[in-house]
Amino acid sequence: MPKPIIDYSKCTHCKTCVEVCPVEVFAKEADKVVVKKPDKCINCKSCEAQCPSEAIKVMDE
Repeated sequence: MPKPIIDYSKCTHCKTCVEVCPVEVFAKEADKVVVKKPDKCINCKSCEAQCPSEAIKVMDE
């Protein structure tokens, strides 16, 4: 099962991952982007490919 991980030391909370994820894994909560529904991840890696700060990695468990 794929698991998206956000490296908060790199993340700028730009919301690109929220916008590109086709299954709504990510969400913006207050001033922070979070992995809201990791079980919905389909391993398309759109978030990883489009993150401008390279803060997201999709890991295989």
